[in-house]
Amino acid sequence: MCFEALVIEPEDFEFILRIQNTNVDGTLKIVYALTAIKGIGRRFADIICKRANIDSNKRAGELTKEEMGQIIVIMSNPRNFRIPTYFLNRRRDYKWNKDQHLHANQIAQTWREDFDNWKKTKRHRGLRHLWQLKVRGQHTKTTGHGVSCSAFHLGHVK
Repeated sequence: MCFEALVIEPEDFEFILRIQNTNVDGTLKIVYALTAIKGIGRRFADIICKRANIDSNKRAGELTKEEMGQIIVIMSNPRNFRIPTYFLNRRRDYKWNKDQHLHANQIAQTWREDFDNWKKTKRHRGLRHLWQLKVRGQHTKTTGHGVSCSAFHLGHVK
């Protein structure tokens, strides 16, 4: 048997890749390595590899520049590559009424914009964020004193 195909030349292998402003471990399989990017899970990474015709058993450090480019293009425009709508993490965006998939820095930026919009329109959820109270219906009588209740720690409450 010939095992020469399994040997990787050290100069061809990259141990750390930079994809979408995120450091990706090159020693992991490509599906698991892509999950280091915020907004990309295992299933979404798997479907990206399938649409790009990349073997999912391949290590991330073995990818060529063309394969890396193809992955980035698919991540930025998933609807153009027949990725189903239910895979996307921001469906029917209220600003543009389009289905999108946010990743990396886009997630934090969009969340900030959403929270600011909720605060400006005085939506209940935005006001709870503004007052640093629990947002999702948790009990507040006996819990949640750690972060937002600074008066207790300053000694004003006895």
